[in-house]
Amino acid sequence: MLGGINNSLFIFSFSGFFVLAILIILLRWAFSRGSSLIERPARAGNDDEYGLLTVVASPTNHIEGEMVRQKLLAHGIKANLTQTNSGPKVMVFATEVRAAEAILRS
Repeated sequence: MLGGINNSLFIFSFSGFFVLAILIILLRWAFSRGSSLIERPARAGNDDEYGLLTVVASPTNHIEGEMVRQKLLAHGIKANLTQTNSGPKVMVFATEVRAAEAILRS
């Protein structure tokens, strides 16, 4: 006993504040926005919102788009099929546009 105060009771009563502070910090980290490890749902964009990718084909549906993409992949060109605001598009990098268009014409 220190000065007539029960030390174990004093420490035990303040331990609740420490546990509450740790919970507050943990919950603020868990529910904060912008730095989540969980991926956001994909959203469709315009044709020019895909960075280095350029549109080489505009199929009418995803089945045709997947066939075009597989044809390009068979010739060694990396291609992506994505849904844009104007429908499905097959996109490749700008350096491979001419080769992709030549393959699709043949």
